[in-house]
Amino acid sequence: MAQNSSIEWTEATWNPVTGCTKISPGCKFCYAERMAKRLKAMGQERYRDGFKLTLQDDVVELPLKWKKPRTIFVNSMSDLFHEDVPTKFIRSVFDVMKKASHHKFQVLTKRPERTAELTDKLPWPENVWMGTSVETADYTWRVHELAKTDAHIKFLSVEPLLGPIPNLPVSEVDWVIVGGESGPGARPMQEEWVTEIRDLCADKDVPFFFKQWGGVNKKKTGRLLEGQTWDGMPNRKEDQNGKENRSLVAVA
Repeated sequence: MAQNSSIEWTEATWNPVTGCTKISPGCKFCYAERMAKRLKAMGQERYRDGFKLTLQDDVVELPLKWKKPRTIFVNSMSDLFHEDVPTKFIRSVFDVMKKASHHKFQVLTKRPERTAELTDKLPWPENVWMGTSVETADYTWRVHELAKTDAHIKFLSVEPLLGPIPNLPVSEVDWVIVGGESGPGARPMQEEWVTEIRDLCADKDVPFFFKQWGGVNKKKTGRLLEGQTWDGMPNRKEDQNGKENRSLVAVA
């Protein structure tokens, strides 16, 4: 239930919950659903019910056993804030993340309204980064819900980017990831959609990370944007004036 990750912006995954239900256009070709069906066909016991939401109680404390610090994507195969995940269970996951202070945890949800609703019931240590997904302009409201939480680091996963988002409120977050859809049936992404968000981030001094162009063969399309790799990450270190240093990183 934990493994090294090929996702460009993290190092490992940890799945105390598996399975989910679709709620918006970005879910249409869900990679986690495809993976769950594949694992079920392979006879993996944890996926005996395919992509049905399942609490994996026995792995909740797993990060406490990992001595080497790492950046961990929480629930790459689900959504911790799914309406069918009990509040008590969510709290237990947050308690573990607080105890495992040597790790960084990246929690991503398409249900930030529930995150905001529960924010006073959860511990928010600095090593927990909270994010939400925004795939089209119709879902920018998620950013405002995310902003209501007490997370120290808030981020956006604009993936799959399915259309232009000219007024993405990047000033409300600490980090923005953008990527195209990949795999069977992948919907195309236009370069101008990406550069528009990158420029918004540059204007507001918000770190920008370009993950991939996607497509049926994402390795072939790569992740160069205007000839560069964009690997911005949150940086909370303070400069001599007490202001946060947050950079938009591009590598030629």
